[in-house]
Amino acid sequence: MIQLTINGQPQYFNNPLNLQQLLEHMLLQNKRIAVERNGEIIPRSQFTEQTLSDGDQLEIVVAVGGG
Repeated sequence: MIQLTINGQPQYFNNPLNLQQLLEHMLLQNKRIAVERNGEIIPRSQFTEQTLSDGDQLEIVVAVGGG
C-alpha cells in the first residue's frame, strides 16, 4: 500500500500507479490540469512515465474557464 498526499489530503492506494492512472482514477484525465509532484511541475507528456512513490506530495489544479 502507498500513501499519497493530494492537495493536502492523505489518500491510500493498494497498488503502485503512475500519474496518468491516478488522474484516470480521479476522473481528471481529459481535463485541463497542472500537476506538481514534490515541488516540481510535471509536463503532461510525462504523466505515464511518472511512477508515484509512497509519501509523494501532489498538488493538482484544474483550470476553470469563465469570463
